[in-house]
Amino acid sequence: MSEKKTDFLIVDDDPTLAGMLERVLQRRGFSTASASNSSQALQLVTNSNFSKAIVDLKLGSDSGLQLIRELKLRSPEIAIVMLTGYSSISTAVEAVKLGAVNYLCKPAEADEIIAAFGEQSQEVSAEPAYTPISVDRLEWEHIQKILQENNGNISATARALGMHRRTLQRKLQKRPVKH
Repeated sequence: MSEKKTDFLIVDDDPTLAGMLERVLQRRGFSTASASNSSQALQLVTNSNFSKAIVDLKLGSDSGLQLIRELKLRSPEIAIVMLTGYSSISTAVEAVKLGAVNYLCKPAEADEIIAAFGEQSQEVSAEPAYTPISVDRLEWEHIQKILQENNGNISATARALGMHRRTLQRKLQKRPVKH
């Protein structure tokens, strides 16, 4: 492996978001590299020594969860934060079990991302404001947990939740509700 030291690996299939993250982090003095899929990310890890990685949950047809596993195998010291627009408690728990140090919902600001690695920026407030989670959000997360327990099987999940399959499909088509 090369001795070149790079602070952040950004893995996101949205080139606009990845570019924005790179620019913001570079303005703060960090070096960055980005990849739009798992194979590009693994190639970059082979050629550089990253201290941190920001990984999107959904990378086209790739899974960010699987990428976390691969990154930790190839570079055990790398600190990983999962960033996603489709958050649920079950995926957050899985990401941490696989080696992520934190899990953030999109959109996340640079200060939040840096703080998620345990490094406080001067602009980040010491005490985040508490916002209770909504009932709709709890329902969404519970559905995601049961869906994961049933390996993505909609019919089995609907039976486990005691609801009609079509009702469950309609709920799953909606974007995740905000906290």
